[in-house]
Amino acid sequence: MLKTTNVSMIFGGLAAVSHLNIEIKKGELVGLIGPNGAGKTTIFNFLTGVYVPTEGDIEFNNKRLNGVKPNKITSYGIARTFQNIRLFDSMSVLDNVKLASYWHYNYSMVDAIMRLPRYGKMEQEMDKKALQLLGVFGLADKAQMQATSLPYGEQRRLEIVRAMAANPELLLLDEPAAGMNPQETQELMALIARINKEFGLTILLIEHDMSLVMGVCQRIYVLEYGKTIAEGTPAEIMNNPRVIEAYLGEEA
Repeated sequence: MLKTTNVSMIFGGLAAVSHLNIEIKKGELVGLIGPNGAGKTTIFNFLTGVYVPTEGDIEFNNKRLNGVKPNKITSYGIARTFQNIRLFDSMSVLDNVKLASYWHYNYSMVDAIMRLPRYGKMEQEMDKKALQLLGVFGLADKAQMQATSLPYGEQRRLEIVRAMAANPELLLLDEPAAGMNPQETQELMALIARINKEFGLTILLIEHDMSLVMGVCQRIYVLEYGKTIAEGTPAEIMNNPRVIEAYLGEEA
């Protein structure tokens, strides 16, 4: 589904990512880990069109993504969350989710202004889909609340719901457990596994919480200073001397 070939991202003289080669198959749940500053979020940024890679190629379902705008990449079937929560503060929980699905609907401005039947029908469809998704994440009863009035853990879940409302094939989760307590992290781990299995979503996950990564990911890529230093199953990664050195340092 997703393939990068020798992709590099250079800022001035700094190589944030160097010769990245990853492959993700349909239905997989793959982790992307590494120490702070390893280049993980930079990878998400060029996968979603925020950055254009300095060199190399990115392919998604046989479409080349280099230089494609973020909104177009969303229409191809890629959606993401962010390290820092980026909800629309003044909107309700329901409207935050609906906003992500508008590009699937094609009523005109005239339909909306005149409240024509086409507008009403499509808004009802969006409401129904958004409430169904919120129900899966245990947020349906809070649909009319302002998004920022939710507790932190629920705001994190709402970001995932909003990404899923774009109807993606590939979901990119950027540190979804950041700031969560252990119980919230366990609940999120079960939820991510459920999304992967029940919705058939392919997931690429950045996360620093190793219990979450090792608990849900089928394969893991490890970065250090922008370069891939290991790839394998959770068990292989946990016992890889190069990975241990990158995280814990070299024995004196």
